[in-house]
Amino acid sequence: MIDWIDSYEARQWQLTTEGTVRYALLGLGWWTVDVALPAIGASELGEATLLVSSSTDKAERIAAENDIDRGISYEQFHDGVATDAYDAVYVGTPNAHHLEYVETAAEHGKDVLCEKPMESTVERAKRMVEACETAGTELMIGYRMHTDPAVQRARELIEDGFLGEPVSVHGNNSQPLLDMIPDPDQWRLDPDQTGYGTSVMDLGIYSINTTRFLLNRDPTAVHSRMASTHDAFDSVPDERAASLLAFEGCEMVSTASQNAHEDTRLRITGTEGQIELRPAFHGECGLHLSRNDLSVDVTHETFDAERETTELFDYFADRLLTDGDIHPDGRHGLVDLRVIEAIHESAATGDVIEL
Repeated sequence: MIDWIDSYEARQWQLTTEGTVRYALLGLGWWTVDVALPAIGASELGEATLLVSSSTDKAERIAAENDIDRGISYEQFHDGVATDAYDAVYVGTPNAHHLEYVETAAEHGKDVLCEKPMESTVERAKRMVEACETAGTELMIGYRMHTDPAVQRARELIEDGFLGEPVSVHGNNSQPLLDMIPDPDQWRLDPDQTGYGTSVMDLGIYSINTTRFLLNRDPTAVHSRMASTHDAFDSVPDERAASLLAFEGCEMVSTASQNAHEDTRLRITGTEGQIELRPAFHGECGLHLSRNDLSVDVTHETFDAERETTELFDYFADRLLTDGDIHPDGRHGLVDLRVIEAIHESAATGDVIEL
């Protein structure tokens, strides 16, 4: 157990400690400025060299505040300005704008790290994958939980049989969105910007994708219910959502809400043990293990969203610098959008949707 704890943070995926990937960051909202930029600054293999926003003035101002050489507008990015200043693109815009920037990056021969969910609809996500495959550029989706040591160690334990056979999964992700961002006109409540809805697209995806990663399985069918009662959620169907997802050999219940007390957890119960991530997706991810008379709690107090994002950027850079296989790639992200589309279809029709 001591050896396991000592190696808890180990980057078992790392292939190189040399080289630098220069990033152009698109979309200068709070996540990019407050999380992604510091994460790249703390990374071993990355450097932010270009910022891209709705106006050159905004991009240049934030670039100057962060000691970055240059800022340009989206129009200039599309026109190919400063393509010699970066090697790869990070796309952190609202969901429905990912496609246009990924397509342009592919045209410029640049690899892409794109935030999740990868787009607003399945069809647009498919176009992203096709654009990068045609251009021969890499496309990775920013599932930062894959790089958290609690999640990585949990996956290893599951593969080693700690749970026995997985039986059930319970995941919840909720937050009081309007307390965090007191604007009913924000993009997460605009279906033209977010996609199928808000709670499943933005929050439920964490439970679903992390379960896919941990079990190395994909859902085969879904049945769901959702509702919106608050005036601010009139344009989206899922102020709150609950879904039953069938995986091979086990079932998952996933709940999500953008208008509830903050709570984030994922629990997998097997025939012989249980693994729980609590908190799971926001804050320092805690790993809680139970089997027979054994109970172990492990929390890394500095491994928050910024640290996970640093790992994400270093993983991506490591793969680009070594020509290694990338996971999660665009086709992996496409599965999540198909699942989310099915969840919304099930809620609208009342039917079980096969995947």
